[in-house]
Amino acid sequence: MSAREHRAVTVTGLIAGFAIAATLSSCSSSTPPSTDDVLKIGAIPDQNPEKLNRLYGSLSAELNAALEVPVKYIPVSNYAAAVSAFRTGSLDVVWFGGLTGVQARLQTPGAKVLAQRDIDAKFTSVFIANGASGLRPITSSDQLVQLKGRRLAFGSESSTSGRLMPQYFLAENGVSITDLAGGGPGFSGSHDATIAVVQSGAYDVGALNEQVWRSNVEEGRVDPTKVAVIWRTPTYADYHWLARPDLDRRFGSGFTERVQNALLSLSAETEAGSEILELFGAERFIPARDEDYKKIESVGRDLGKIR
Repeated sequence: MSAREHRAVTVTGLIAGFAIAATLSSCSSSTPPSTDDVLKIGAIPDQNPEKLNRLYGSLSAELNAALEVPVKYIPVSNYAAAVSAFRTGSLDVVWFGGLTGVQARLQTPGAKVLAQRDIDAKFTSVFIANGASGLRPITSSDQLVQLKGRRLAFGSESSTSGRLMPQYFLAENGVSITDLAGGGPGFSGSHDATIAVVQSGAYDVGALNEQVWRSNVEEGRVDPTKVAVIWRTPTYADYHWLARPDLDRRFGSGFTERVQNALLSLSAETEAGSEILELFGAERFIPARDEDYKKIESVGRDLGKIR
């Protein structure tokens, strides 16, 4: 090969190399961020999907601005799926009920409780009855024996306010679930659905989250001529935010604390904060600790929901 031919081949090779490098650079700049760069939030599906999508869509946007990282809400199909997704890392920060939060922490060592709503420190469930059932308001817990032989609906099998604590208070007052019509309760799947099945008459009585009940009443989704509250439970700790243990490694030192502060800083004085807190049925978020849920863990073990 002549010197002129050698130079031509070299130049051609360099041009090709530059083209390949440019192509790779272009592809790299257009590649979407890895999932490790996205904070994935989730929640137990305790209400209708439309409301959940609105709530967590708004919250994702607010957290995105506060944390300066992409935030994505990923819905799950049921309560157990939320616990599983948190354990495997498919979800990073999750809004759990008391029971599912305890289950998730036990399955994910190092997970941290971040916050609860102001209403969660002393939460309550309500028992509602269909008007045609003949059930009347219960003025003392010993009157719960009236529910023996009745068709009773819980929400999800893993719901704290729609199953665990109502079942616990029934047992405390002499009513076993085997005393119910059919030898046990029905499970509607969510608090909204419990209202629907009791209002329709498919069940005589149902137990659910009081905050969801009030929200449905205020939004005109309850017919007061067909269904009403007959008993309110004693208080217990319930919902809370839980964060995976690897957030600081993935997003930088102190990131978990930043997420916590972003939640605690939500304020009704801003338009976005006001909408989010209203949808949560709260005035603010407050700090929470693992210890707040010891009672839930104890009841969960007694009823075989935690092993």
